[in-house]
Amino acid sequence: MINTYEFPYLEARQTLAKPVTDWESDLADAIENAFSKGNWELEELVAALNRSRVRPPTGGAWTAENFQSTIHELGA
Repeated sequence: MINTYEFPYLEARQTLAKPVTDWESDLADAIENAFSKGNWELEELVAALNRSRVRPPTGGAWTAENFQSTIHELGA
């Protein structure tokens, strides 16, 4: 008999209260892309996001303040 252990907590995004929106997925991709290019500091990350096609929820340009506010809201 072969025992196979199935770890019970491997469901992706299991802690989310709702499905990920397309905008949230695009934002995550843009952040990952920025990090992959060495943009680790907040101002560098914000500049990279402004070069991407992803805009803040209110439109316009990303700033350090609206980025931090958006990330805080998404993590709530």
